[in-house]
Amino acid sequence: MSPELVWFKRDLRIADHSPLIAAAKRGPVLCLYIYEPELLSAEDFSRRHLVFINESLAALDESLRAIGSRLVLRCGEAVEVLSSLHQATGFQRIRAHQETTNGVSFARDKRVLAWAKAQGVEVVEYRQQGVARRLESRDGWAKQWQSFVVSPLVPAPRGLEDGSADLDSVGILAPEHFNLADDGLIEHQHGGEQEAHRVLASFLKTRSNGYIGGLSSPVTAWDACSRLSPYLTYGNVSMRTVYQRTALRKKERQKQRGNGDFQAKALTMFTERLAWHCHFMQKLEDEPRIEFENMNRAFDGLRDEAINREYYEAWARGQTGYPMIDACMRALIATGWINFRMRAMLVSFATQHLWLHWREPALHLARMFLDYEPGIHYSQIQMQAGTTGIAAKRIYSPIKQVIDHDPEGVFLRRWLPELQNVPNEYMAEPHKMPIEIQKLAGCLIGTDYPAPIVDHSTAYREARDKIQSASRAAKLQGESARVFERHGSRRKRGMRRKTGGSRQRSLF
Repeated sequence: MSPELVWFKRDLRIADHSPLIAAAKRGPVLCLYIYEPELLSAEDFSRRHLVFINESLAALDESLRAIGSRLVLRCGEAVEVLSSLHQATGFQRIRAHQETTNGVSFARDKRVLAWAKAQGVEVVEYRQQGVARRLESRDGWAKQWQSFVVSPLVPAPRGLEDGSADLDSVGILAPEHFNLADDGLIEHQHGGEQEAHRVLASFLKTRSNGYIGGLSSPVTAWDACSRLSPYLTYGNVSMRTVYQRTALRKKERQKQRGNGDFQAKALTMFTERLAWHCHFMQKLEDEPRIEFENMNRAFDGLRDEAINREYYEAWARGQTGYPMIDACMRALIATGWINFRMRAMLVSFATQHLWLHWREPALHLARMFLDYEPGIHYSQIQMQAGTTGIAAKRIYSPIKQVIDHDPEGVFLRRWLPELQNVPNEYMAEPHKMPIEIQKLAGCLIGTDYPAPIVDHSTAYREARDKIQSASRAAKLQGESARVFERHGSRRKRGMRRKTGGSRQRSLF
């Protein structure tokens, strides 16, 4: 009997895994993961991504072996690998989860479907996120998302009939195998299904108490945020599992302490961000070109695609002369994570203050984010760059972010040791220190720490005026109305929660 092939991609787990449980009911199962050089060499991929993937693969293989199977690892172009396995085993069905990811994988999927059709192989795809395929209208999207996240979870198989026979497996392939260079990662969240559930449990039990007040500051966000983003990106835990576990915990807290319980309110806020997670992914599903082009075509030509390399390199290395920008970038390089407000600020600074086209900064951040999720990434990048025409015009002040979120310089001093002895009153703008204080602090501006590469007030004003002018033109052309009809939330615009903050936010 030929095996059912379960193709693992960005769903590296065994619990709530519909393809796996469906295949298990039919007989022997061949569990496959493919190292695809075209994906691993793509301009949005980096060493840190493979480190996390490899940790997840090792954990997945261990889980599969515990129930009688194993993970077969192959390396090569997907169609070639599948064709080879088809000749060796005669499988007649591929089961996998749907993906909404980058253009390289989208093209790959189309090639696989064409090959499967030619070979008479059935491809069965299952929904993993709250993203709808071939969506005709955004009307009613929230209801269908809710229906999906409350649908029954699929238990992990208790046992599998191994269909891998004597097939060779290349084993875990290190980043060096693919010539992936060191990208500065020093410490990071580790991959794997068990680790995902540990992080989820800690958030629901205690850490969510600090969620409402702590998610905006880079000082407190490391613990206050859920930190589930990389596990959702690589499918170490499913969206349905996170939603339903959160709903259960919220219900428990309300039963114990009433509807006014602070943690229950935080969990309500968190589940709203789960919906926003899929809302933004839906944009890329509906219009894949936004990975490469302005969502609102009326903004074409607003910025030169040939960017200022000096500005870009200073921003990408954390050497702009604005401490909050530089500390956030250096923290991101070292750890693969920074909280959402600071992510938005980094994009805003690159595209507004430095007036860089969003595409190259987006690729740099994609490589740095351990939790890089293309659907969220490009939608959010364009929103912060002001090229959607339907979102609030928001230009972050890197000076105000210090005053509001790190007035004591705790986060700044950790990641900018050259500012270690700078007095608190100058942390937001160290270039304003008198020379005597610079000497006392051991921080000479222009020598030990750079002077600002642009003037904040001037850059802010010029960017605001350009964006406002382009937005008026987009509205007159009707392009903004088109974008909203296709991508806009059907919630009332400008609506705000008592829990604080705009609804136009990300989970992470």
